[in-house]
Amino acid sequence: MTRKNLGKSGLSIRPFVLGGNVFGMTAGRDPSFAVLDRFVELGGGMIDTADVYSAWVPGHKGGESESMMGEWLKQSGARDKVLIATKVGMMPGGLKPDRIRQAVEGSLDRLGVDVIDLYFAHKDDPDVPLDEMLGAFAELVDAGTVRAIGASNYSAERLAEALRVADDAGLPRFTVMQPELNLLDREQYEGPLQALCNDEGLGVITYFSLASGYLSGKYRTSDDLGKSARGGRVKPYLEGKGPAVLAIMDRIAAETGATLSQIALAWVAQQSGVTAPIASATTVAQLDELLGSEGLTLTDEQLAALSAA
Repeated sequence: MTRKNLGKSGLSIRPFVLGGNVFGMTAGRDPSFAVLDRFVELGGGMIDTADVYSAWVPGHKGGESESMMGEWLKQSGARDKVLIATKVGMMPGGLKPDRIRQAVEGSLDRLGVDVIDLYFAHKDDPDVPLDEMLGAFAELVDAGTVRAIGASNYSAERLAEALRVADDAGLPRFTVMQPELNLLDREQYEGPLQALCNDEGLGVITYFSLASGYLSGKYRTSDDLGKSARGGRVKPYLEGKGPAVLAIMDRIAAETGATLSQIALAWVAQQSGVTAPIASATTVAQLDELLGSEGLTLTDEQLAALSAA
């Protein structure tokens, strides 16, 4: 299995990151464990989660995904076969230093681990000075509870400022960026942020790589929106460029024998600066399909046609 350096984080990953947002949410204990077991069986890699998953679900308070992963890690004994990325910053308290210190202890406890391989600032917190926020992350790195730090949902301007502050103050740098990127949502990454990540040598792992499942081809008409709880989220794609993109994907599927999900992930993986897309699975069959994207290389013509659509 080919692995790629994740920027200058000191970590190397396969060109696919398993999303953990579904664990404890749309995937209960047994299906979650089955997916995680299969992931390890097929070589493992990085699993991405966050302390906020899944606080938006009625009756949940956040930490459900980490707790599910922690139960699985304890039962499977597979800690040395996976890298764990989690995040702080979406819950009350944002990125205040005391909140970061408190949050990491909660994540470590729920996951049942001694160290988090990659710890993200989940979103920018303009109310907290960057040197104070980075100083709190520095404490965690110095203590050995976090190996590397990253940023998610930062603008190019704020990311560049954070990198400058880190260099000027001798604090740890963000070495990984996690932006939204898929065939239909490209604005956050393409342009200044992509150029900055390339110039600074940041690793990039992308979320919503399948556009909330729309790019799997599951939602072709408004009648399909009731197929899952995410139907409302994908409705705008039906009314926008989605159908034209799916038409090109159907053509490429006929040419390659790949599924639409594999094509969507392969497109993301082949964008400049991207280390790996993130995608989640609620069944073993779904995971097997998604991992098939690693062996798919789209031609220049196919990439161009998808991007144009």
